[in-house]
Parts: sequence; structure tokens; C-alpha cells
Amino acid sequence: MERVKDAHIIRLIERIGEHYRANISNRFLRPVLLQLSLDKATWDQIEILTEKLELYRYQGFHLDELYRQIAASSRFVSLARQLIPSLKSRLGANSGGQERVLREMAANNFVSNLQVFADLVNELYVSLVDIDIKAAKSMKNARPVYCQMPELMDIGRQLVGQ
Repeated sequence: MERVKDAHIIRLIERIGEHYRANISNRFLRPVLLQLSLDKATWDQIEILTEKLELYRYQGFHLDELYRQIAASSRFVSLARQLIPSLKSRLGANSGGQERVLREMAANNFVSNLQVFADLVNELYVSLVDIDIKAAKSMKNARPVYCQMPELMDIGRQLVGQ
């Protein structure tokens, strides 16, 4: 399978990682997010997408691996949305001053930051599908990879939140 080395894809993955680390999996939210019922393989896929860009930047990405990372990120988004009603109480209020302010900012911005993450993951998915379809057409009647992966069936629903 050919590797994806598209500059737009790499920039998108960079943005996804930066946003995730700064706004989703920061020191205030991470302890609560780790309580989500996701298996280790899912967490590993999210970590590869959001933190391991340098391992793939020059050699490229396997399309099926990127799709698995997107599927894992989509499951994460879907489950993380369930935390929203109880997020502030889960974060607690065990410190004062600047720490309290930063923790409240993380909680107050979580909904919009999670949506930005979901939108970026969706943009990555749509861009990959486009590349996938073009590659399949160039191979004369080959099926695109995304059509062969059942875990991608609910991507849109999970990212949009329906």
C-alpha cells in the first residue's frame, strides 16, 4: 500500500495534535478523560495521531493506519461528549487562585474545543477519502480502503454527535 505524504494531510495532523495537547488533553482535563471507557488500543491510536507525527512525517502514513486513528479519535469524541454535563463537578475545586481560574477555563471551553477537534478529525477523514478514491481509480476498479473498514461506518455520526 502506498504511503500518504500529502502536505495538506501532514499540516492537518499537526493541527490536530497541537489542538488536542493544548485544549483537550491538558493537565486539568486529562485525569477526567482517562476515566472514559476506551480500551488501550484506542488510546494508543489517539496518541499516535496526536503525538507521533515526527515518526511518520518523512516516511508517510499508511492509509489504513490513519483511518484506524480517525476511528479511535471519533470514539473518543463521542464518549467525551457524555462527560460535558458533569465535567465541572468531576474536575473538582481543590485549589485556589490561578489554578482554579485555569481549571474553570479548561472546563468552560471544553465543549467548543472538543468540537474543533471533531471538525479537524472530520476534515482529515474527508481529505483522506478523497485521496483514497483517487488512488483506487488509478488502480482500475480497486475498492477504496475506507469501504473495506467497517469501523468507519459511524465516523460522521460520532464526530457530529448524533
